[in-house]
Amino acid sequence: MNNAIRLIEADARRSADTHLLRYPLPAWADDCDLQLYLKDETTHITGSLKHRLARSLFLYGLCNGWIQENTTIIEASSGSTAVSEAYFAALLGLPFIAVMTSSTSQSKIALIEAQGGRCHFVDESSQVYAEAERLAAETGGHYLDQFTNAERATDWRGNNNIAESIFTQMREESHPVPEWIVVGAGTGGTSATIGRYIRYRRYATRLCVVDPENSAFYPSYVQGRDVVTGRSSRIEGIGRPRVEPSFLPGVVDRMVAVPDSASVAAAWHASEVLGRRVGPSTGTNLWGAFGLLAEMKAAGRRGSVVTLLADSGDRYSDTYFCAEWLTSQGLDPSEFAPVLAGFERSGRWP
Repeated sequence: MNNAIRLIEADARRSADTHLLRYPLPAWADDCDLQLYLKDETTHITGSLKHRLARSLFLYGLCNGWIQENTTIIEASSGSTAVSEAYFAALLGLPFIAVMTSSTSQSKIALIEAQGGRCHFVDESSQVYAEAERLAAETGGHYLDQFTNAERATDWRGNNNIAESIFTQMREESHPVPEWIVVGAGTGGTSATIGRYIRYRRYATRLCVVDPENSAFYPSYVQGRDVVTGRSSRIEGIGRPRVEPSFLPGVVDRMVAVPDSASVAAAWHASEVLGRRVGPSTGTNLWGAFGLLAEMKAAGRRGSVVTLLADSGDRYSDTYFCAEWLTSQGLDPSEFAPVLAGFERSGRWP
């Protein structure tokens, strides 16, 4: 165990902190003294925000004695979490199995397998939890269970978590304490970490969680009760058909429901502005951030907003950046392009 923890800690030290980029807003934002920042999580070695979570889950499992030499690691994930977890399993010389639906894209399967992981398929998304538990019992392995353990495994008080990193990097900016931090929720772990840290450090920053269609988080937050949608999110990396245990609504100040086509439109828009492709959940984040900036402008409030560049859009060349695939999913980003054009032109939001 000691050597395994050393390997993970050494990996963390070799990785420089991810960049905080200033998003190039139009001229009206300078006139209003408004800034937008992107925490660029694509610079992790596995290319996404989930690298942080995977590291925390492995340390959590090791320090609790659940991961030993030759333990098979199991996770219910078809996305970036599985890619990052496969990397850490390979680092420790452990077998890794990701449980996912048979409809998972070949590009995501290839990313997991490239890190040394193996994919295990089920028919329905609702089956992944029980199947992961069954495989763990069958192999004598450990089910990482990101959806339950994300908020438990992460050190939300500091230790260079994503929240501490954001505030440290913002210190020399014009408005070092952001008015808002905007994130999506997949496990709920990131919003739990940031929301707790804001309160622990007594910052005036508010936390906004953006949520795609078919997700249970937004209706649950609005209605004050657990909601099950029974449908999978079309925006990869965020949104869940049930309220996951790691989602903590008490640390969230506002939730915004974002149409899926709007998320794609914002991802396309930002990709053009930045000169690089960003993923669909980044589009969801930016749709929420743009709305908050427009609200601040209308109220005459100066300040900054921070959100996350969760992963690269290059992972989605055959999906969210493919017109045929979008049509097959009933997604039409052109419907929301005028909203983004209006925001660029005048800072207004519907």
